[in-house]
Amino acid sequence: MDAVSKAQFLNRQALFLRPDPARVVVRPFRLATEPRELNPSDSRRANHIVERVVALDPDVAESQLIDVLDNFQGRHRNLLEKFENRADEMNRIFETHVPFTLTQRQLIGAYFMHEYSFEASALFNPSIVSHPDQSSAQQGDRRFILSLRAVGEGHVSSLTFRSGSIAADGCVTVDPTARLASIPKIMKRSASPEGDHVEVCFKANEDISERVIFPVTESQSNGIEDARFVEFGDGDRKTYLATYTAYSGKAIRSELIETQDFVSFKMSPLLGTAAQNKGMALFPRRIDNKYAMIGRQDNENLYLLYSDDLYRWEQGQPILKPQFPWEFVQIGNCGSPIELDEGWLLLTHGVGPVRKYSIGAVLLDKVNPAKVLARAREPLVHPDPSEREGYVPNVVYTCGAMRYHDLIILPYAVSDTFSNFATIRIDALLRAMAD
Repeated sequence: MDAVSKAQFLNRQALFLRPDPARVVVRPFRLATEPRELNPSDSRRANHIVERVVALDPDVAESQLIDVLDNFQGRHRNLLEKFENRADEMNRIFETHVPFTLTQRQLIGAYFMHEYSFEASALFNPSIVSHPDQSSAQQGDRRFILSLRAVGEGHVSSLTFRSGSIAADGCVTVDPTARLASIPKIMKRSASPEGDHVEVCFKANEDISERVIFPVTESQSNGIEDARFVEFGDGDRKTYLATYTAYSGKAIRSELIETQDFVSFKMSPLLGTAAQNKGMALFPRRIDNKYAMIGRQDNENLYLLYSDDLYRWEQGQPILKPQFPWEFVQIGNCGSPIELDEGWLLLTHGVGPVRKYSIGAVLLDKVNPAKVLARAREPLVHPDPSEREGYVPNVVYTCGAMRYHDLIILPYAVSDTFSNFATIRIDALLRAMAD
């Protein structure tokens, strides 16, 4: 597949999604991984802060709260409610005090929160799925939801979203981003020896671009990375599932997020030997009544995994090894396989000389995905001269594409910094892979 044939099926859209440091959320201060217990010195310090607030003259306290609101209220929704909730969360470590006035509770909550610019450094590694609500789509268009990995101070990764449309001619547009952003309310948390199970919920009237899922468990404390969303069909029921890498700062593991509306989400640890690795991607339906995954278990090759249990994954069988020079270092998946009439289209990434990342493609048999039908000899997308510079140079990467009629809609990241789109003609790609 030479450059001429590639130009016949690949169209870069020049639709750049860049990180915006002005987008901030207000978060708990010093308790980012609740419910981790404070050590005694932190508890004493927290109570010293409370004592100082309680000692303020009521008029001074009111003035201080007004000053806080003047500075921050226009940057966040329901700020006083967030302050009150934060004070309630801190009650377990507060020593006995006279009952707080409403002003004191709100001011105390403010002292234990801070602003965080969640995409100050990067907005990358996107995946795309069809929007669950197509009511606003124009005739012939398809609405979509894009998930992205956002990185801020301390290289902490969170999960954020955009919405947009694909026109009948394949033109992609992304909706304007909301000015505000917020993190969800934790609705339920249950601990197990394997890790926390957490359910979170946003307010339904918030724009989807406002919603930011920040680490809320010990295993995620340093990042929720590289969510690979897929619209999963199980009979008449449609659910959006995504595997992602939970990073604690010391260890990684694969976890699963589930939603039906992108308003409420459930996050669960994945179990089994295969879940100790990153980069797992779920097939969009069962195969032979089993769940199926593509994963990488040895830092080099791709494996096919089956399971009767969505939450437990053991060793699979190797199906793809590095074969061409642009992938000699390692290969991995670039999101869930896409079902075509001809088979399962699996986008891959390959790492070549000077750790240059490129995106390739493989066609797997629809009945037996362990069987490789065709494989692109050259990458579909590689960093061109305008896509080489960034936080990690010489990288193009995606966490998932989607089919729209005769096109593959491919969002992809550039040098771990920003994101762009390309469209791929399916018929031309398959012909090129067969050459």
